[in-house]
Amino acid sequence: MKKDERALRQAIIDKCLWMNASGFNQGTSGNISARWRDRMLVTPSATPYDQLTPELICSMAIDDDSGAWDGPLKPSTEWRFHRDILRARPDAGAVVHTHSTFATVLAIARREIPSCHYMIAAFGGDEIRCADYATYGTPELSANALKALEGRNGCLLANHGMIAMGANLDKAMWLAVELETIARQYYHSLMLPGGPVLLSKAEIADTSRGFATYGLQDRKPA
Repeated sequence: MKKDERALRQAIIDKCLWMNASGFNQGTSGNISARWRDRMLVTPSATPYDQLTPELICSMAIDDDSGAWDGPLKPSTEWRFHRDILRARPDAGAVVHTHSTFATVLAIARREIPSCHYMIAAFGGDEIRCADYATYGTPELSANALKALEGRNGCLLANHGMIAMGANLDKAMWLAVELETIARQYYHSLMLPGGPVLLSKAEIADTSRGFATYGLQDRKPA
Protein backbone atom coordinates (compact mmCIF):
# COMPACT_ATOMS: atom_id res chain seq x y z
CA MET A 1 0.00 0.00 0.00
CA LYS A 2 1.45 3.36 -1.04
CA LYS A 3 2.05 6.05 1.54
CA ASP A 4 -0.56 8.46 0.10
CA GLU A 5 -3.26 5.80 0.00
CA ARG A 6 -2.50 4.73 3.55
CA ALA A 7 -2.74 8.37 4.68
CA LEU A 8 -6.18 8.72 3.05
CA ARG A 9 -7.38 5.50 4.69
CA GLN A 10 -6.22 6.82 8.06
CA ALA A 11 -7.91 10.17 7.40
CA ILE A 12 -11.21 8.32 6.86
CA ILE A 13 -10.75 6.57 10.21
CA ASP A 14 -9.88 9.85 11.93
CA LYS A 15 -13.09 11.46 10.59
CA CYS A 16 -15.15 8.50 11.79
CA LEU A 17 -13.65 8.71 15.27
CA TRP A 18 -14.31 12.45 15.37
CA MET A 19 -17.93 12.00 14.29
CA ASN A 20 -18.69 9.72 17.23
CA ALA A 21 -16.55 11.52 19.82
CA SER A 22 -18.32 14.80 19.00
CA GLY A 23 -21.81 13.26 19.13
CA PHE A 24 -22.27 13.96 15.44
CA ASN A 25 -22.88 10.27 14.77
CA GLN A 26 -23.71 7.19 16.82
CA GLY A 27 -22.17 3.74 16.82
CA THR A 28 -21.49 2.43 13.33
CA SER A 29 -24.56 4.05 11.75
CA GLY A 30 -22.56 6.48 9.60
CA ASN A 31 -20.09 5.75 6.84
CA ILE A 32 -17.47 7.62 4.83
CA SER A 33 -15.92 7.12 1.41
CA ALA A 34 -13.17 8.84 -0.54
CA ARG A 35 -11.99 8.66 -4.12
CA TRP A 36 -8.56 7.11 -4.68
CA ARG A 37 -7.70 7.30 -8.38
CA ASP A 38 -10.24 5.01 -10.09
CA ARG A 39 -11.27 3.34 -6.84
CA MET A 40 -13.37 4.12 -3.80
CA LEU A 41 -12.11 3.67 -0.25
CA VAL A 42 -15.06 3.08 2.09
CA THR A 43 -15.57 2.11 5.71
CA PRO A 44 -16.40 -1.57 6.35
CA SER A 45 -19.77 -2.78 7.59
CA ALA A 46 -20.66 -2.89 11.29
CA THR A 47 -17.11 -2.39 12.55
CA PRO A 48 -16.55 -0.12 15.57
CA TYR A 49 -14.47 2.85 14.48
CA ASP A 50 -11.96 2.44 17.29
CA GLN A 51 -11.11 -1.00 15.89
CA LEU A 52 -10.36 0.23 12.38
CA THR A 53 -6.89 0.23 10.87
CA PRO A 54 -5.96 1.43 7.36
CA GLU A 55 -5.84 -2.18 6.15
CA LEU A 56 -9.49 -2.70 7.14
CA ILE A 57 -10.82 0.10 4.91
CA CYS A 58 -12.43 -1.49 1.85
CA SER A 59 -11.40 -0.67 -1.71
CA MET A 60 -13.86 -0.91 -4.62
CA ALA A 61 -13.57 -0.06 -8.31
CA ILE A 62 -15.85 2.90 -9.04
CA ASP A 63 -16.76 1.65 -12.53
CA ASP A 64 -17.42 -1.95 -11.46
CA ASP A 65 -21.08 -3.00 -11.06
CA SER A 66 -20.33 -6.34 -9.41
CA GLY A 67 -19.96 -5.04 -5.87
CA ALA A 68 -16.58 -6.76 -5.53
CA TRP A 69 -14.18 -5.34 -2.97
CA ASP A 70 -10.61 -5.70 -1.79
CA GLY A 71 -9.99 -6.08 1.93
CA PRO A 72 -10.62 -8.46 4.83
CA LEU A 73 -14.06 -7.03 5.69
CA LYS A 74 -17.14 -6.42 3.56
CA PRO A 75 -17.92 -2.76 2.77
CA SER A 76 -20.61 -0.66 4.41
CA THR A 77 -24.14 -1.69 3.52
CA GLU A 78 -24.43 1.78 1.96
CA TRP A 79 -21.49 1.27 -0.41
CA ARG A 80 -23.82 1.54 -3.42
CA PHE A 81 -24.83 5.18 -3.02
CA HIS A 82 -21.24 6.11 -2.16
CA ARG A 83 -20.03 4.46 -5.36
CA ASP A 84 -22.86 5.87 -7.48
CA ILE A 85 -22.27 9.41 -6.22
CA LEU A 86 -18.53 9.21 -6.94
CA ARG A 87 -19.32 7.72 -10.36
CA ALA A 88 -21.96 10.31 -11.32
CA ARG A 89 -20.25 13.32 -9.77
CA PRO A 90 -16.63 13.80 -10.90
CA ASP A 91 -16.57 16.90 -8.67
CA ALA A 92 -16.96 14.64 -5.61
CA GLY A 93 -13.82 13.39 -3.92
CA ALA A 94 -15.50 12.16 -0.74
CA VAL A 95 -18.94 11.34 0.67
CA VAL A 96 -20.05 11.51 4.31
CA HIS A 97 -23.24 9.79 5.49
CA THR A 98 -24.50 10.20 9.05
CA HIS A 99 -27.59 9.77 11.18
CA SER A 100 -26.93 13.09 12.92
CA THR A 101 -29.85 14.01 15.15
CA PHE A 102 -31.50 17.10 13.66
CA ALA A 103 -30.94 16.19 10.02
CA THR A 104 -32.49 12.81 10.80
CA VAL A 105 -35.43 14.39 12.67
CA LEU A 106 -36.29 16.43 9.56
CA ALA A 107 -35.72 13.38 7.36
CA ILE A 108 -38.17 11.41 9.52
CA ALA A 109 -40.72 14.16 8.92
CA ARG A 110 -39.74 14.08 5.21
CA ARG A 111 -39.13 17.83 5.20
CA GLU A 112 -36.70 19.57 2.93
CA ILE A 113 -34.74 22.44 4.46
CA PRO A 114 -35.72 25.73 2.78
CA SER A 115 -33.67 28.92 2.53
CA CYS A 116 -33.82 29.68 6.26
CA HIS A 117 -30.12 30.62 6.43
CA TYR A 118 -27.68 31.96 3.88
CA MET A 119 -25.40 28.93 4.38
CA ILE A 120 -27.95 26.94 2.36
CA ALA A 121 -26.10 28.44 -0.63
CA ALA A 122 -23.05 26.31 0.20
CA PHE A 123 -25.07 23.32 -0.96
CA GLY A 124 -25.63 24.66 -4.46
CA GLY A 125 -29.16 26.03 -4.35
CA ASP A 126 -31.91 27.53 -2.23
CA GLU A 127 -33.00 24.33 -0.48
CA ILE A 128 -31.65 21.04 0.81
CA ARG A 129 -33.89 18.35 -0.65
CA CYS A 130 -35.15 15.24 1.10
CA ALA A 131 -34.77 12.11 -1.04
CA ASP A 132 -37.72 9.74 -1.25
CA TYR A 133 -37.62 6.73 1.05
CA ALA A 134 -36.16 3.40 0.01
CA THR A 135 -34.66 0.53 1.98
CA TYR A 136 -31.05 1.04 3.00
CA GLY A 137 -28.39 -0.34 0.70
CA THR A 138 -30.71 -0.74 -2.30
CA PRO A 139 -30.36 0.54 -5.87
CA GLU A 140 -33.62 2.45 -5.27
CA LEU A 141 -32.10 4.40 -2.39
CA SER A 142 -29.05 5.20 -4.50
CA ALA A 143 -31.24 6.48 -7.35
CA ASN A 144 -33.31 8.59 -4.95
CA ALA A 145 -30.19 10.08 -3.40
CA LEU A 146 -28.70 10.95 -6.80
CA LYS A 147 -31.93 12.71 -7.78
CA ALA A 148 -31.95 14.76 -4.56
CA LEU A 149 -28.28 15.63 -5.10
CA GLU A 150 -28.74 17.00 -8.63
CA GLY A 151 -27.00 20.39 -8.53
CA ARG A 152 -26.46 19.98 -4.79
CA ASN A 153 -23.70 18.96 -2.38
CA GLY A 154 -25.97 17.51 0.28
CA CYS A 155 -29.40 16.03 0.92
CA LEU A 156 -31.56 14.34 3.51
CA LEU A 157 -32.66 10.72 3.16
CA ALA A 158 -36.28 10.15 4.20
CA ASN A 159 -36.57 8.29 7.53
CA HIS A 160 -32.84 7.67 7.47
CA GLY A 161 -30.23 10.45 7.72
CA MET A 162 -28.16 12.71 5.50
CA ILE A 163 -25.47 12.77 2.83
CA ALA A 164 -22.84 15.44 2.17
CA MET A 165 -20.24 15.35 -0.59
CA GLY A 166 -17.22 17.51 -1.29
CA ALA A 167 -14.16 17.83 -3.47
CA ASN A 168 -12.13 16.15 -0.74
CA LEU A 169 -12.63 14.55 2.66
CA ASP A 170 -12.25 17.77 4.64
CA LYS A 171 -14.80 19.61 2.48
CA ALA A 172 -17.29 16.76 2.65
CA MET A 173 -17.09 16.71 6.44
CA TRP A 174 -17.31 20.51 6.61
CA LEU A 175 -20.53 20.40 4.60
CA ALA A 176 -21.91 17.55 6.69
CA VAL A 177 -21.41 19.65 9.82
CA GLU A 178 -23.01 22.66 8.11
CA LEU A 179 -26.01 20.57 7.07
CA GLU A 180 -26.58 19.34 10.61
CA THR A 181 -26.16 22.88 11.95
CA ILE A 182 -28.74 24.30 9.55
CA ALA A 183 -31.09 21.41 10.32
CA ARG A 184 -30.84 22.18 14.04
CA GLN A 185 -31.43 25.90 13.48
CA TYR A 186 -34.38 25.28 11.15
CA TYR A 187 -35.95 22.80 13.57
CA HIS A 188 -35.84 25.30 16.43
CA SER A 189 -37.08 28.18 14.26
CA LEU A 190 -40.20 26.15 13.48
CA MET A 191 -41.11 26.37 17.19
CA LEU A 192 -41.25 30.17 17.19
CA PRO A 193 -44.49 32.07 16.53
CA GLY A 194 -44.77 32.60 12.79
CA GLY A 195 -41.93 30.20 12.03
CA PRO A 196 -38.82 31.05 10.01
CA VAL A 197 -38.57 33.95 7.56
CA LEU A 198 -37.04 32.58 4.37
CA LEU A 199 -34.50 34.25 2.13
CA SER A 200 -35.43 34.91 -1.48
CA LYS A 201 -33.89 33.16 -4.46
CA ALA A 202 -32.12 36.43 -5.33
CA GLU A 203 -30.64 36.68 -1.84
CA ILE A 204 -29.39 33.09 -2.00
CA ALA A 205 -27.96 33.69 -5.48
CA ASP A 206 -26.11 36.75 -4.18
CA THR A 207 -24.64 34.66 -1.39
CA SER A 208 -23.62 31.94 -3.86
CA ARG A 209 -21.58 34.43 -5.84
CA GLY A 210 -19.63 35.32 -2.72
CA PHE A 211 -18.87 31.69 -1.88
CA ALA A 212 -16.07 31.47 -4.43
CA THR A 213 -13.81 32.88 -1.71
CA TYR A 214 -15.71 31.63 1.37
CA GLY A 215 -15.54 28.50 3.47
CA LEU A 216 -12.91 25.78 3.44
CA GLN A 217 -10.48 26.65 0.63
CA ASP A 218 -7.78 24.59 -1.01
CA ARG A 219 -4.29 25.59 0.04
CA LYS A 220 -2.10 27.28 -2.54
CA PRO A 221 0.97 25.28 -3.57
CA ALA A 222 4.09 26.23 -1.62
